[in-house]
Amino acid sequence: MSALAPLAERLRPTTLEGYIGQTHLVGDGNILRRMIDSKTPSSIILWGPPGVGKTTLARIIAQSTGAPFYTLSAVNSGVKEVREVIDRCRADATGMFSTGRPILFIDEIHRFSKSQQDSLLGAVESGIITLIGATTENPSFEVIRPLLSRAQVYVLKPLEAEQLRELLDRAITTDIVLSKLQIEIRETDALFRFSGGDARKLLNILDLLVQSTPAGQPVIIDDKGVTERLQLNPAAYDKNGEMHYDIISAFIKSVRGSDPDAAVYWLARMIAGGEDPEFIARRLVILAAEDIGLANPNALLLANATFDVIQKIGMPEGRIPLAECTVYLATSAKSNSAYLSIDAALAKVRETGDLPVPLHIRNAPTSLMKEMGYGADYKYSHDYPGHFVRQQFLPDSLVGTRFWTAADNPAEEKLDLLQKSRWGR
Repeated sequence: MSALAPLAERLRPTTLEGYIGQTHLVGDGNILRRMIDSKTPSSIILWGPPGVGKTTLARIIAQSTGAPFYTLSAVNSGVKEVREVIDRCRADATGMFSTGRPILFIDEIHRFSKSQQDSLLGAVESGIITLIGATTENPSFEVIRPLLSRAQVYVLKPLEAEQLRELLDRAITTDIVLSKLQIEIRETDALFRFSGGDARKLLNILDLLVQSTPAGQPVIIDDKGVTERLQLNPAAYDKNGEMHYDIISAFIKSVRGSDPDAAVYWLARMIAGGEDPEFIARRLVILAAEDIGLANPNALLLANATFDVIQKIGMPEGRIPLAECTVYLATSAKSNSAYLSIDAALAKVRETGDLPVPLHIRNAPTSLMKEMGYGADYKYSHDYPGHFVRQQFLPDSLVGTRFWTAADNPAEEKLDLLQKSRWGR
């Protein structure tokens, strides 16, 4: 690797032995490790923040199989480019000297339009290509359902402090340039904090420290030096990572904390920084369900309407409904009771497994099922006063279990009183 290449590229590993992080996926016996060792990759989508090894992992998978490897970036590729690559893959897969099913890696697949994603379906379905997509956005929002059903999603995590330290040590001891310099590590708190679990960001900061140190002098890594260098040149370490993670975090916490002024300020920071307005609108939908919930169900309706109108009108006019929704959510009553209830229910499902559905509330579409007691003795609620009658709906072993507990707000207190009058609990 040329010394002129960026530090992050010079240090990019080519095998799993040099790969840092994601042990839940590539550690001994784990799913992607088995896939690589068996040389039988399937179509996958790698979801995680920037700088955690998505592209590197895709390349390692391709190298392990020896299959042809093609890459596309969703930023500058259209349907035409996708089809051209698929045609080349088809020729590779069926050619006389075929070495296996070609792998197509698509970076930032969340930026692909529906038509672009549709153009991939046939090739994935017929086995012409093995698709590996990389995304920083939730695939359930950004990837069409037919494509999701054909590719397993794996979540990559930010690097932890020990992993960042391992990367730092490797850089200063093995890199063709840094290994020839005198580098003294005194403190790493600021370096790791500004890196935010992003390997590329850490290496960019390290490169900045090296470049800003006069020739012949030792490169000192300490908290003061890192902070001063980054204040002078913030773009050197963060193109959109801070905007995308730190500021959205401040925005979410401000809405949750009922501070409309702070929430609108962070909204303005995101808009001024060029953040995708649909990303902001999706966060508002999630906030409305997670943090406001049953205290004000209208919040979810407004947030969903905001997402819809952003898709229709775009920016800059979209800033107005975004601000309207932000202020409304920030000033609304708050509750996370629905969020807590589904998490409690999911935990119980993981604990107890697939408990049988009580016979009286099972579906009975055939005469055999009716003879077996399916649906027998079910009480149709609308046949009773108040459209309610007590009967068992939970599995036998969970009778009496509570998952939802009302929060202390007027709307849920009213719901709680109604439930107590119905069920006596």
